Amino acid sequence: MSDICVFAGTTEGRRLAEFLRGQAVRALACVATEYGEALIPRGENVEVAAGRLNAGEMEALFRQRRFDVVIDATHPFATEASDNIAAACAATGTAYLRLNRSDAGADGGAIYVDSIQAAADFLAAHPGNALITTGGKALMPYAAVPEYRERLWARVLPMEASLAACAAAGFSPAHVIAMQGPFSVALNVALLKEIRADWLVTKDSGDSGGLREKLEAARLAGARCVVVGRPPQAAGMDYAQAVRWLIERFQLRDVREIDVVGIGMGAEETLTLEARRAIETCDCVIGAARMIEAAARFGKPAYVEILPEKIAATIAAYPEHRRVAVLMSGDTGFFSGARKLLPLLEGHRVRVLPGISSLQYLCAKLQTGWDDARAVSLHGRAGAVAPEVGRHGKVFALTDGADAVSRICAELCAAGMGDAKVVVGQRLSYPDEAILTGTAMELLDARCAPLSAVLIEWAGAAMPLPVGLPDEAFAREAGENGKVVPMTKCEARAVSISKLRLTENAVVWDVGAGTGSVSVEAALLCPKGQVWAVERRADAAALIERNAAKFGLRNLRVVHGEAPAALEALPAPDRVFIGGSGGNMRAIVEAALAKNPRVRIVANAIAPESVGEIAGVIRDFEFEAHELVQLSVARARPAGRVHLLEGLNPVWIAAMQRDEGGETR
Repeated sequence: MSDICVFAGTTEGRRLAEFLRGQAVRALACVATEYGEALIPRGENVEVAAGRLNAGEMEALFRQRRFDVVIDATHPFATEASDNIAAACAATGTAYLRLNRSDAGADGGAIYVDSIQAAADFLAAHPGNALITTGGKALMPYAAVPEYRERLWARVLPMEASLAACAAAGFSPAHVIAMQGPFSVALNVALLKEIRADWLVTKDSGDSGGLREKLEAARLAGARCVVVGRPPQAAGMDYAQAVRWLIERFQLRDVREIDVVGIGMGAEETLTLEARRAIETCDCVIGAARMIEAAARFGKPAYVEILPEKIAATIAAYPEHRRVAVLMSGDTGFFSGARKLLPLLEGHRVRVLPGISSLQYLCAKLQTGWDDARAVSLHGRAGAVAPEVGRHGKVFALTDGADAVSRICAELCAAGMGDAKVVVGQRLSYPDEAILTGTAMELLDARCAPLSAVLIEWAGAAMPLPVGLPDEAFAREAGENGKVVPMTKCEARAVSISKLRLTENAVVWDVGAGTGSVSVEAALLCPKGQVWAVERRADAAALIERNAAKFGLRNLRVVHGEAPAALEALPAPDRVFIGGSGGNMRAIVEAALAKNPRVRIVANAIAPESVGEIAGVIRDFEFEAHELVQLSVARARPAGRVHLLEGLNPVWIAAMQRDEGGETR
């Protein structure tokens, strides 16, 4: 097993030790202090050693352990330690890799000096308060600044050595700020304003050292930065390059740190602190264009991708980005792409950070609860809202398209819910946020923002459960040649539906659909599924369309054509109902089995010949699980002061399924 040594007293060093944790190598992380030791992530293969080593001690360690490589990730200003590491490697013939900190780039508003002494000389010549962030080891030069006890504040690590250095330099406790970073822009601004700073003195410690945040904070607080330039760095690699080299050299796993971040509505104000930290500390962001725009202020490399497969491919294509933030709209658990993305990130270190959903935000604006609302999404999905409103009374819907709200309102009006209250939240959280309120009838012509959130409330009578709906609920009329379009009566329909064992996401074929009564009930029971009503008669197909519109069903599609030819283009079914086969029972069953060998089929028959055909199908196709039930129904009708029973045609109901791997889904 390979042996790697990392001098890990910096952010990059700690990240490298964390990368090596769990890899098929032994690693020793060397830090100068016990405080640094506490920050190193431990693992079974990662050992941590605290204490400063001189050149001789380093050489002895390298000879004893015979490391495959020593990685120098010391601070850019720790030149003595870096020189000692390089010399010890040269003396022992050990491979040496310098991990260099990336440059934050020059800032036109900052004053650059070449040493801490030069920074102190500058403050001596320029009046005003200053926040000193150059560390506790080199505070003595600032003691020569006139009135430094009143003018200067030192921010140092919360360690005894740092506090002792402050005392030795003459800083009073009231002018010492002992804190461990990283420091956000907001915290830096607050400190600068608290001490009324005119100057912020810092080292050129790069992005990972917080230089960018300090420069921005000084600008916002009305102060200027005095930046101590870093010493010349030896040739080496940055963090991403070093990781790629280690992966290739030692055949390590390419494990990334990936945060799947719910960013709320999109405005920065709706970011959680956890989400903000994830974006601030990542190497790049990936997401839809609107998500990238919301994070633009953080200045991270950005890749616009929406599909989970493309997001995963982008992560793989850029191995230099070790920390990745994948941005998701709203909350990661609420109609989010996170569900499909997470299985594609297996093997990486993944965190899922929840955000504020549009449901929470809109209901908070309206000062109403959302725990009693049924949530649906029409974003890229087929689905009906009216049945949900009829069943639940209060429905929240995510829309897609400028005409989505008007389509919802038209659907509600067609279902007799024109008086339903509709609240539309547009561009939620943005400066041009707008909330539109009215009835479904009043908002029929509404043109709203493409991605709107809609809350619908209706106080009408609750819709009955969609099993065995009364025959009168369906439009029905005489069709071609005066023939009434056939319909499966409610009693036979209820039993047939129960035998189908529908699930809410099932794909259903209704072959010989007639008026579409079975199709309608199946579509109501499968709100996340899809129902295909296949009918050879043109008048019947038109009638099914009317009934689908009456119940506000978007997940019911009508196919005008004769089975089995009309079935060829349909998706594989989970369930098939055969109300009328036109003499093609065997071919219809064969077509369904070809698409899904485990499909569950329910067929109705009245004529004895059709019953015999069904029995032959059960035998010839070897349906191991099957039922054959005869249903006789008589309805009472008034006859004067009494009621007489009027019998309906007996119906045979057959259910059949091959038992391949257990119960169908």
